[in-house]
Amino acid sequence: MTNTIRMLSTLGLMGAMRSLSSAFEAASGIRVDADYAPTLALLKRLRAQEAADLVILTREGLDEMIAEGRVIADGAADLARSYVGIAVLAGQAQPDIATEAALRQTLLAARSVAYSRLGASGVYFAQLIVRMGIAAEINAKATIVEQGFTAERLVSGEADLAVQQISELKQVGGIEVVGPVPHELQTPAVFSAGRMANAKHADAADRLLRYLASPEVVPVLRQSGLEP
Repeated sequence: MTNTIRMLSTLGLMGAMRSLSSAFEAASGIRVDADYAPTLALLKRLRAQEAADLVILTREGLDEMIAEGRVIADGAADLARSYVGIAVLAGQAQPDIATEAALRQTLLAARSVAYSRLGASGVYFAQLIVRMGIAAEINAKATIVEQGFTAERLVSGEADLAVQQISELKQVGGIEVVGPVPHELQTPAVFSAGRMANAKHADAADRLLRYLASPEVVPVLRQSGLEP
């Protein structure tokens, strides 16, 4: 068994995986070489034949990789659900986002809204503002983040509101998460893991996968803003 496995993971699990990887390494002696990016970026890299042993993607993304024969269906596991939230700079008045009407007014009143182009949250938000009939107004003043954490644009002063998975918003210091988008408007992202079909270190990857799907990791997932 190797001492290092390569893992590609969606940004939504970055906070949890940093802690979980350390615990796994301490217990197993297997090092986790992790790289984090939005699911759409990871899919592009995997289709370009980037090597990995284990991947964590949205359920839809993982299903695509399984259908293409890149990920083994056997053992693939849903790890957590994630909700999209809104954040503001720490110390700022927290806007009302409790209802669709309140959220609409808050988004329209913002100087700029930061959201991700490639992440699951950005795909969802782009569809949401179309559904709410305010896409043109929001996109005219939006701060589009190609990759990374949208809440960093609050700290830099580029935006008043940041939209992303709550687990991703929590990765940035100096901001406050106002809360989730109203649940009736949500389509929770499900993050799932699977072993690559061409994994060089299949046994070690399977061991990590079993650990991530175990009840032992639930408290860490919850602490990072995810729901098992």
